[in-house]
Amino acid sequence: MQDLLGSIGHIKAVYTLVDFYQYIKAVEYLICVAFFVSFPAFYMYLNKDRREKPAN
Repeated sequence: MQDLLGSIGHIKAVYTLVDFYQYIKAVEYLICVAFFVSFPAFYMYLNKDRREKPAN
């Protein structure tokens, strides 16, 4: 785990076009996972007041 966290931010050397596409695809998947986790949490945070009030 420490190796993974230590490698964040380092520039990876890519030598072929296929390596480049695989690297970009992995980064894109991480961005998508971060969005799909953070957006519902942010949406629930914004609408927190509406859920707590009675429906009168």
